[in-house]
Parts: sequence; C-alpha cells; structure tokens
Amino acid sequence: MDVLKTMDSFVLVVRTGSFAGAAEQFGVSRAIVSKHIQLLEEHLGARLLNRSTRRLSLTEIGRSYHAFCIRILGQIEEQKAAVASLQNEPRGTLRVMAPKSFGNLYVGSAISDFVARYPQIKVSLLLQDGSLNSHDLIDNGVDLAIRLSPVADSSAIAKQIGSSRWLLCATPGYLAAHGEPQIPDDLLHHNCLVHTKSAPDNVWSLEDLHDAAHVTVDGSFAANSALALRAAALKGLGIAMLPLYSISTDLATRQLVQVLPDFLGPERPIIALYPHRPLLLTKVRLLVDFLSERFKQAPVSYADYTRQNGSDVTSVQRRRKSVRAGAQAKAAKPLGLAAARLAR
Repeated sequence: MDVLKTMDSFVLVVRTGSFAGAAEQFGVSRAIVSKHIQLLEEHLGARLLNRSTRRLSLTEIGRSYHAFCIRILGQIEEQKAAVASLQNEPRGTLRVMAPKSFGNLYVGSAISDFVARYPQIKVSLLLQDGSLNSHDLIDNGVDLAIRLSPVADSSAIAKQIGSSRWLLCATPGYLAAHGEPQIPDDLLHHNCLVHTKSAPDNVWSLEDLHDAAHVTVDGSFAANSALALRAAALKGLGIAMLPLYSISTDLATRQLVQVLPDFLGPERPIIALYPHRPLLLTKVRLLVDFLSERFKQAPVSYADYTRQNGSDVTSVQRRRKSVRAGAQAKAAKPLGLAAARLAR
C-alpha cells in the first residue's frame, strides 16, 4: 500500500466532500479513491469518515488524522520544492484564490503570463469573494490568496503587493442631464450606486488635501459586485464609487468621467496572504514577486493612474475649479450690489 497516495486521496475527499470530487481532481476512478480510503482505515484500524447517502463527515479520529495528513503532505511538498529550487527550475502546482471582480480583470491575465514564464508550474485559480484566515487556506489547500482589505490574522503571512483607490464616476450623459456635483453634499441630490460591502451603511467617505467628508447617499441600485455597479454606471443610471482597477479603461476612453476629482474615496491595500511555513515555497515567492511587479505597472493605484493620465486628470480638476469659481462669483454678486445700495 502506498501510504502517501492514500493520504492524498483522504485529504482530497475531505476537501471536495465526496469520493467523486476527489477522483476527478486525482484523475482516477471513484472506485480507486474508495479503495484508498478503505486501505487507509484498515491500516490505521479506525474509521476516518462517516458515510451516509447524502454526505460524508469526519469522525473524531478522522479530524485529528486529517490535520496530521495536511502537515505531513505540506512538509513533503516543501522539501520537493527545496530540491527543485536547487535545480533552479521551479515546478509544481499552485492553488490561488482571488476575489471575483479583481480576479477576472487582473489576476487571471497576470497568472497566464506567470505560467508562460514558468512552464513547469501549474496554477489552479479559484475566484471567490469572502474573507479567509490561515486555517481556511490550509483546509482548502490554498497556497496563496489575494485580498483587497487589511488582514488581522497573525498566523498567516500578509504582504502588501499594491493598492487600489476608489473614485466617484458617472457617464458624461448622466452629468449633462442631472448636473455635476461641486461639493460632496451635492451627492444627496443624485442617484448613487452603492457597493454594499464597502459602504454597508450607505456612507461614502471622501477626502481632499485638507479635509474629509462623510456623506450618507441613496439610490435605486446597490450590489456587492464592482462589475455589476460598473455596468449600471455605464448605462447612465447614476454616480458610483468604484475601485480604480474596475474603471481605468472606461476613464481613459471617457465612457466614464471622474466626479468630484478633488475628492478621493478610500485607498485599500492589495494583500498577498499565504500560510506561515518554515520554508517558503519557491513557487509561492515567485508568484508573489511577479504579482507585485505586475500591479505596480497596472493602473490600480491612483498614483499610477495620475502618472499615466496626468493631463486628463489635471484638465478635469481645472474645469471643476473654474465652475466652482464661477459659482462663487455669481453668489457674491448680489451681495456686492446690496452693499453698494447701503453705501449710498
């Protein structure tokens, strides 16, 4: 009996929740996976899984042995990676998790280029929203997770590999029809498209060089997806606050324009999260370094965006200042006439 192979089968059965799912990932028949589990239970002299017609569940001994298998198989993988690194040819399989919107727009393309550079490394990309901790990473066999928010879990290693600024935007057509906000409070009179996860209380936080503003907005459409809100904004439905990574192309082509460009939304980190291990796998380090370099080049941070589109941003800000100055002069004119009359 190949103990390591049966341990692999056991871990895959727990991860997928079925013999069929494990067989598909292992590339063997369901009968072989079932035989592996039977041999392993006979070898240990204990039942590892409770089987029913609907689901599989771990026994108490099974939970303990599953943790043991994860640890042992991880150490074996690390040693294999160490040997591969001595040969200066990284190889093996990486399981990567990323948020759906950011994964579709940036991570998928970046990993395709990474695999082209390192053909001996295979990558499995899972797009899934939600928070993760180090136990989730290990239990799901994830080598690296991309997060778009700070990480409080001290048992995992978190490295910032970029940042993304959130901006207010709308179509030129919407602003022509409904007017362009001049100050944050003007947003109260507009249809605002809200990201329910980033602004759960419908509060948009904005800041300029000197001050911060918090505006409770309202609108006809809200979603937990940046891509869904982008689609609504492109249809001229209203003003949205969206991460720059999702709208940089739209801003460059003027399908969307920045609203209140003197005021910026929050800047959030792009985090690479991976389990704490005595020996960092070479393939993980290579991918983290690759993504860090890629996200520096992509317009996901506002600093990068303004460097690449400096003239457009400056012209928008000048137009805003001109409109604001005109409004202030118009407001001041009646006061000047009244003062002149009083002086007489």
